[in-house]
Amino acid sequence: MGRIMGGLRGHRAESAQRYKMHEKLVSIGDDYWIENEAGERAFYVDGKALRIRDTLIIKDVQGHELYKLKEKLLRVRDTLDILDGEGRTVATIKQALITPLRDRFKVEVANGPEMDVQGNILDHEYNVESGREKVAEVSKKWFRIRDTYGVEVSPGQDAALILAITVGLDQMVHG
Repeated sequence: MGRIMGGLRGHRAESAQRYKMHEKLVSIGDDYWIENEAGERAFYVDGKALRIRDTLIIKDVQGHELYKLKEKLLRVRDTLDILDGEGRTVATIKQALITPLRDRFKVEVANGPEMDVQGNILDHEYNVESGREKVAEVSKKWFRIRDTYGVEVSPGQDAALILAITVGLDQMVHG
């Protein structure tokens, strides 16, 4: 049986979730809402913390801290840690390879498999994969609004963590 126009969207647990992101988030340094595709507020990014502590904070709609993004510079490549609300590192983003048209990043996940990020991160057209499984797709094709791109999170994934990775990549590439 084929899927028609998004097919399983009504079955929440089985369907991909799509979120609307704004480009140049970090350069603005303002607070920022990540909305789902219905236009409802889903997550909150505290960009003001970046100026104070070199940290971005992802919060849920109720204001609970879900993840913090902390950038650190290494000799060879940039690294960004994603911490949970308790201050434990849950993921680390590392630049793996730079080529003229494609960037490659590795995401080491503390309690899960490593993820690969490949594509054009600068232009917000890339995939996040774990092994052969697509974890998320980032693209401008879903939204026709200037300076906006979408993140489609595959079923069963931690949407807040995937969005934190996306925000972190944006910071590393554009910041």
